[in-house]
Amino acid sequence: SSCSGLTHESHKKDVEQVYLRCSEGSIEWMYPTGALIVNLRPNTSPASYRHLTVCIKPFKDSAGANIYLEKTGELKLLVRDGARSPSQVYCFGYEQGGLFIEATPQQDISRKITGFQYELMNKGIAADLHTASAPCRPCSDTEVLLAVCTSDFVIRGSIQDVTNEAEEQESVIHVGVNKLYRQKSKVFQLTGQSGNWRGQIKTLLQCGVKPGDGDFLFTGRMHFGEARLGCAPRFKDFQRMYKEAKDKGLNPCEIGPD
Repeated sequence: SSCSGLTHESHKKDVEQVYLRCSEGSIEWMYPTGALIVNLRPNTSPASYRHLTVCIKPFKDSAGANIYLEKTGELKLLVRDGARSPSQVYCFGYEQGGLFIEATPQQDISRKITGFQYELMNKGIAADLHTASAPCRPCSDTEVLLAVCTSDFVIRGSIQDVTNEAEEQESVIHVGVNKLYRQKSKVFQLTGQSGNWRGQIKTLLQCGVKPGDGDFLFTGRMHFGEARLGCAPRFKDFQRMYKEAKDKGLNPCEIGPD
């Protein structure tokens, strides 16, 4: 479930507690003074909390406070006030603590707003999105077949163009869609007169994605409203592995890959 808003104005020098029960949303704290403790209490059983990862993504112009991870009175700095790294995402295990947001002393009382988006997700999914060890390695056959079952989007398409965003260390893949198997949110849409489906998928700049010929099977996850690339084999390779698994009765879900 998604929450947004929680627009919080505080005018006293004190610590306020906020409880959020959604699995994703955003917080906006206007003219911050004092401190805010953010307690994420999702509507799942407390037993499953240890399987959760929390990710936060500060708004581009967020300013006026430091964001800490707080556990039993110990503070660990997560985002320093004024840290300028666009689209940087900070993740931590749910059991590592809550968020403690402390306003920084302001010389001018220009209207500062501290804000960020947050997402709670299963640890396995978070690991998929942030495979720091080898984010660009190709997926094995088994990983591809599993990705088809578990991804937020699964499409057959071609790479129309790739634009690189050096500052954000990301590449944007502009995809022309030939067949849409699944999409969780409307990232891929019909465009223009031609009646073609199009969409954008982001991946790390270091993966060096280039425009190329032929069709691919694109899979991946939604993360802060953006499609992030997961496994993306050439479509003919996917057809081969799908058929082999099907012949052995080993494919984890049906998709009809033609």
